[in-house]
Amino acid sequence: MSYYNVPLVVGAALSAIAALLHLCVILGGPEWYRFFGAGERMAKGAAAGHLYPALVTLLIAGVLCTWAAYALSGAGVLQQLPLQSVVLPAITAAYLLRGLVVVALFVFDRKRLTAFWIWSSVICLAFGVVHLVGLIQVWGSL
Repeated sequence: MSYYNVPLVVGAALSAIAALLHLCVILGGPEWYRFFGAGERMAKGAAAGHLYPALVTLLIAGVLCTWAAYALSGAGVLQQLPLQSVVLPAITAAYLLRGLVVVALFVFDRKRLTAFWIWSSVICLAFGVVHLVGLIQVWGSL
């Protein structure tokens, strides 16, 4: 019987959900860009039919899908991916560092500390902690 690393499977699911949400933002248009905090420039660009907002959002979704695949690989669900022992810690660090942005804003630039930054930082920090727990559990096998 095979056992998979549950925290990394959960981390993969979280990244995949985030990727899907980014695709929904593209389909949802300017209102969705605004609601999810992408900024007025992105929303106005989407409203004007510019490709830039969709391409940036699609790129983010692609990165998140790649991160989901690496988490599944680290969990033992998929075969080992190239540079997994480097990429999986980098993904974990990226989530954790993005989660700590709220602390930097609180200390250095409270005017920019909006609900978007607070919530997105909390979410990223949670994603990072889940990845970190899984990474610690599989570190010896990477």
